[in-house]
Amino acid sequence: MPPDHLAFKPLDGGWGWMVVIGAHISIGFAYSTSKALSIFFTAIQDDLGASSSETAWISSIMLAAMYAGGPVSSMLVNHFGSRPIVMVGGLMCGSSLAIASVGTSIIYLYFFVGIIGGFGLSLNLNASLTIISRYFLLKRPLANGLAMAGSPVFLCFLAPLNQFLLDSYGWRGSLLILGGLILNCCVAGALMRPVTSPSKASSGEEQKMVEEQPNNYGAKLKESCMENAKFLDLSLFKDRGFVIYLIGNLMFIFGAYAPIVFLSAYAVDQGVEEYAAAYLLTIMGFVDMFIRPSTGFVATTKWLRPKIQYLFSFAMIFNGTCHLLCPLLNTYPLLVAYAVLFGVSFGMVFALIFECLMDLMGNQRFARAIGLVTIIECLPMLLGPPAAGKHAN
Repeated sequence: MPPDHLAFKPLDGGWGWMVVIGAHISIGFAYSTSKALSIFFTAIQDDLGASSSETAWISSIMLAAMYAGGPVSSMLVNHFGSRPIVMVGGLMCGSSLAIASVGTSIIYLYFFVGIIGGFGLSLNLNASLTIISRYFLLKRPLANGLAMAGSPVFLCFLAPLNQFLLDSYGWRGSLLILGGLILNCCVAGALMRPVTSPSKASSGEEQKMVEEQPNNYGAKLKESCMENAKFLDLSLFKDRGFVIYLIGNLMFIFGAYAPIVFLSAYAVDQGVEEYAAAYLLTIMGFVDMFIRPSTGFVATTKWLRPKIQYLFSFAMIFNGTCHLLCPLLNTYPLLVAYAVLFGVSFGMVFALIFECLMDLMGNQRFARAIGLVTIIECLPMLLGPPAAGKHAN
């Protein structure tokens, strides 16, 4: 039954915090895996005789599959629930990396790592966000902030780990071990048990499972199931708030990742030593790691919770202003300050980006909305960094 129709409020705690831990793990792998794989690219080029542009497509295809799989993932979550979908997603991604470790061509990696692995990550991402919206209401910004913090935490963890694995076992052994680690998403999914409601009967009946159960309770529920089965719910475009959110989100995503890609190179062009330039991204990621849950905590206060859309707008403006000032910075201390502010603004945006969508669409329509948003985001996600690189050239 859609949570909006339930006769009780979300728990805002209890087992929900275990769900947040599971979502932290799933979202962490979903956002960091494609970035961390870049450490293997040089070794893959040498072994398979591929060019740098050919190997770069591995991460691009994985990201595209992760975002393009949004509608399918949303449909499956509405039908089967979050727990089995996260477990299947973890199994798909982990198995695909293990199978890819015996690949003999770059096309082999495109299919298993890019398409199969990316779709598995899509299942993890959408299902994790959906289950949080059903466990939390008042404390949902904090829960989302803690879950979304998985991205910088896992990236900081996976980057050095992948380098160690590459030095010790080569890229094939590293993919096999990394696939085994991603299977922990199955454990994370097991934590996402369906929401329960105390039975109203005075006889002390067992708690009824009220979320994500097979329905045969009448015409209204059947109609609801048919709506949930829609691959793309284009009726969402009739909602003015959703359209405004989507336009702003697309513009942000188009430019969000280009600074991450080119920051180190820009610092080197300004005369900064290469290792010092690389630390700028480490600083940004470290700050981002703490800002996401902190923003979620602040957003739960009674002063800001009703105005969370304004806080999200401020975060986007803050992020854009930081990037506008970057070309004026030509010394390392100033670039460090920029990296700190970049981490603060980036963390604020991503702590609130899905929370605002939940507020706009409600629990019943959120799963379909996030599926539509992610598939539309594919284009700016793929074109943003190349467009910025062409402008730089």
